[in-house]
Amino acid sequence: MHLKSGILFLFLVVFYQSVLSVEPIYSFDIPLKSAFAGQSISLERYDMRERFDREQTIIAFNHSVSFLIIKRANRYFPIIEPILKENGIPDDFKYLAVIESNLDVRVVSPAQAAGLWQLMPKTAQQFGLEVSDEIDERYHIEKSTIAACQYFRSAYAKYKSWMMVAASYNAGMGRISQEKENQQVEEAFDMYLNPETSRYLFRLMAMKQFLENPKAFGYIINRDQFYQTIGTKSVTVKGAIPDWTVWAAQNGISYAQLKDFNLWLRDRKLTNPTEKEYTILIPDKADLIFNSSKIVIHNPVWVSF
Repeated sequence: MHLKSGILFLFLVVFYQSVLSVEPIYSFDIPLKSAFAGQSISLERYDMRERFDREQTIIAFNHSVSFLIIKRANRYFPIIEPILKENGIPDDFKYLAVIESNLDVRVVSPAQAAGLWQLMPKTAQQFGLEVSDEIDERYHIEKSTIAACQYFRSAYAKYKSWMMVAASYNAGMGRISQEKENQQVEEAFDMYLNPETSRYLFRLMAMKQFLENPKAFGYIINRDQFYQTIGTKSVTVKGAIPDWTVWAAQNGISYAQLKDFNLWLRDRKLTNPTEKEYTILIPDKADLIFNSSKIVIHNPVWVSF
């Protein structure tokens, strides 16, 4: 009996010590205002405050995804930002790509939206992208970003509001215009919309806040934990390619490596009856082996050490 009591006592001691040693988890302050695409947005109204807090909390505590987002942003923001600027789109729209795809270029939604910008096939074709069994330029980072910019410009011409543009990217211009008329409101924040679109703008603002200062949310990333820059050379293809595996080998890489850098190639071959010109990226062999000296940090606030 005494032995059992002793074992129970030791168990309770260990249990309470483990409980007392658990690090506390804190809720984050909710700002009084946010900003997006040059617009100052008050978060003092009860619903604005609570909706922002929901997205801020999810981003902050979704550690595995949020860590990957920072590392991917270091790779893709240097590509996206100049294209946005060249097309007259506010820099903050890079965060739209983040919430659309978590910057995972391979992602496909259940509705078959694809790529960093999660473009639907018809929308992509409407804005000049090739979408076929052999080529799907929704997976082409530069070309899909240009197509997204064309959508943004078209929507801004209609709404004269970047927040309305962002809302329409999720719900569609038809739906936003209809609800704007039916509900007699001017701001997307004031519309009663489906749950996904209702959250969309707050996810944008919260993601911007997070990526502007991950350290404020406790995210610590050392410099050598980022992904290195991999150099590439461009090869122009104008005719048919009977077998991409053979072509890749002739260019000194594997088929898997060819796909990694040209994910928009969707078939094992290219028929190309019109002899359209395509630019294929070939990675530098020396860069395929990790080398921390080839890590380039795009935003210094992301690095802890």
